[in-house]
Amino acid sequence: MKFLLYISDYIIPFIIFYIVGFGLLMRAPVFHEFTKGAEDGFKVVLNIMPTLIGLMIAIGILRASGTLDLLANIIKPITNFLKFPSELVPLVTVKLFSSSAATSLLLDIFKQHGPDSYLGRLSSIIMSSTETVFYTMSVYFMAAKVKKTRYTLAGALFATFVGVLASVIITNMIFK
Repeated sequence: MKFLLYISDYIIPFIIFYIVGFGLLMRAPVFHEFTKGAEDGFKVVLNIMPTLIGLMIAIGILRASGTLDLLANIIKPITNFLKFPSELVPLVTVKLFSSSAATSLLLDIFKQHGPDSYLGRLSSIIMSSTETVFYTMSVYFMAAKVKKTRYTLAGALFATFVGVLASVIITNMIFK
């Protein structure tokens, strides 16, 4: 185990030195290429900024208005039938859009129920086994100028559903 910790301390500096060294060996203008890449990255950030701001505002409005809690109460009969805690519906919904907003909901769950509670553990596993589908699609498809997303949304939503289902199964097997 100590060997892995030792390697993890030095792998990033090694990769940086390797890239710079290889660039110098190939007589490439390393600093120029670095600044050019940073400039291109900054342009991408500027292009996706309106999408990010829109997503963050929408999540804030949903949270502040109580719409997420209303949604949880509306589908409570379904979640009870599926043995899924309705308190976590807002977390799963928000996680589709924003990981940082979902993290704030996770902290609220920790404050109310405790991190070692069933809900705390289940929500932690859900957070690590699901993806910010709409955020990821909007950022990457906008940056790559993809017009036809084909089955990406359906596949990503299915993967999220499977991640939530697996989280419930794992939490019930290990922690109940």
